[in-house]
Amino acid sequence: MTSTRPTLQAVATRSGVSMKTVSRVVNGERYVAPETAARVLAAAAELGFRPNALAREFRAGARSATVGLVTGDVANPFYARIARGAEHALRDPGYSLLAASNDEDPARERTLVAQLVDRRVSGLLVVSADDDHGLLAAEHALGTPVVFLDRAPVDLDVDTVVLDNAGGMRLAVEHLLDRGHHRIGLVGDLGRLSTHRERVEAFGTTMRAAGVTDWERRVRSDSHDVEQAAGAVRALLDDAEPPTAIVTTNNRITTGALRALVDRPDRPALVGFDDFDLADVLGITVVAHEPDTMGRVGAEELLARIAGDDAPARHHVLPVRLVVRASSGAPTP
Repeated sequence: MTSTRPTLQAVATRSGVSMKTVSRVVNGERYVAPETAARVLAAAAELGFRPNALAREFRAGARSATVGLVTGDVANPFYARIARGAEHALRDPGYSLLAASNDEDPARERTLVAQLVDRRVSGLLVVSADDDHGLLAAEHALGTPVVFLDRAPVDLDVDTVVLDNAGGMRLAVEHLLDRGHHRIGLVGDLGRLSTHRERVEAFGTTMRAAGVTDWERRVRSDSHDVEQAAGAVRALLDDAEPPTAIVTTNNRITTGALRALVDRPDRPALVGFDDFDLADVLGITVVAHEPDTMGRVGAEELLARIAGDDAPARHHVLPVRLVVRASSGAPTP
């Protein structure tokens, strides 16, 4: 059995008035007799008619009660938790979240931003893969609130919520140095991403402070998926002077490292940036943080801007912590 959604025409027919009169009633306009309005509302209730709120808002020139979220791969638990934190913060004020993945592709990101703006979203939360934020800057200037998450823009002064990338990497490297490691490798994400650059810079600073001058030879960038990360780890371990410890810069890369190490008798110590499911069971030392908090804080900033807050841009740096487990042991003699 099939059914159709009641239409404006059906309400007009049931109540014996014109579609224009029905439109005036459901949009709350004046100049409709009370008894006529009552008849229209009764017919609408009988039919189960619900006016299209989005279309009504657009006709009135307003924005929708929707916030757009642009992230990397939404299958990644990190981004899923950001979305969850944002959604919880938006729920009580009456906003819904529309999430889309840029797949770390700048061109796709610009397309998504344009599509979300066309939908008249009330604001945008963006984990950007792009170095050119001209489109977002233009929309922000036209009144669309924008908050950057995880990766701060370099050419746009808006609210940001990021992690303490430098502090987290310093914790990881100092922990391994304290355990006696000096040949420490790093396997990281796409080199053009600000999070990767910040973590590599902190890695180098900490290694140099410890007197390790050849640290760059053990840095591998552009491992964006599990298989690429696994390949980078294998290449490091096949070197004439392989690292005794490896730091990975996100959860996906840690997964790739674990795949590469599963059958290796010479497994190095391992510290991963980002906690992940089963890390405690597997005994993986991680730099942990709360992606839900990032989503929540970003959404709260966006709501403040939607409500008219025009204070200077606010920049949040969320804390991280080192969770020490079995994987970061002393180097093999």
